[in-house]
Amino acid sequence: MSDGRVSVVSKVAVVTGAGSGIGRATALELLEAGWSVVLAGRRAEALAETARLAGGGPPAPVVPTDVADPDQVDALFAAVRERFGRIDLLFNNAGSFGPRGVALADLRHEDWRAVVDTNLTGAFLCAQAAFRLMRDQDPQGGRIINSGSVSAHTPRPDSVAYTATKHAVTGLTKSLSLDGRRYGIACGQIDVGNAATGMTKRMPAGVRQANGEVAAEPVMDVADVARTVRHMASLPLEANVQFATVMATAMPYIGRG
Repeated sequence: MSDGRVSVVSKVAVVTGAGSGIGRATALELLEAGWSVVLAGRRAEALAETARLAGGGPPAPVVPTDVADPDQVDALFAAVRERFGRIDLLFNNAGSFGPRGVALADLRHEDWRAVVDTNLTGAFLCAQAAFRLMRDQDPQGGRIINSGSVSAHTPRPDSVAYTATKHAVTGLTKSLSLDGRRYGIACGQIDVGNAATGMTKRMPAGVRQANGEVAAEPVMDVADVARTVRHMASLPLEANVQFATVMATAMPYIGRG
């Protein structure tokens, strides 16, 4: 094309937090399914490793991005617009749990703020930028999938920042769903429990339960999360998975506490 854009032969997705865990697994799943995927995250080296793992096929663009920085988010979506001319999917996945094992009364303001900046403000900034592009492109519309957690429903002990932000993400999802209707923008949320990633590697060894005891918890393959995201993304815009919960079957979630 004369303006330097690539010819769009597949749908275009942006995956944040694509350098590890659920983000990496989902990016690879989408690439395998034929999507063009833009890899975003804070660590350039980790993003490059995700791109390398994709193997053959068109290269996945790597755009190092701190989602809590409005200027970097703007630059990310400007790069998407310049390269592809549109966006069909945002998997709003970047997130942080914050310091572990810190009681609510001892949580430092800066640690609270860091989790809020990434999990909530970062999710908003990316959703807003994607929303604008989806609204203004032709054909209009697209899909945003927010990464929630089972903590959006039931908390763990000593998880106030993470839990509060994941509850807030649910409100973001609902507002995006409502405000996007007139523009053909669908928004859903995937709430994950105990996918086997770096964040959950301690689970099989034992984690603190609501009654104060420490108990081992089962985990599930992160690929099962990625396949679920791909299914949500593959639906026509006339259909939407509003909320999906994917979890290790025997984890202590139902009946937690």
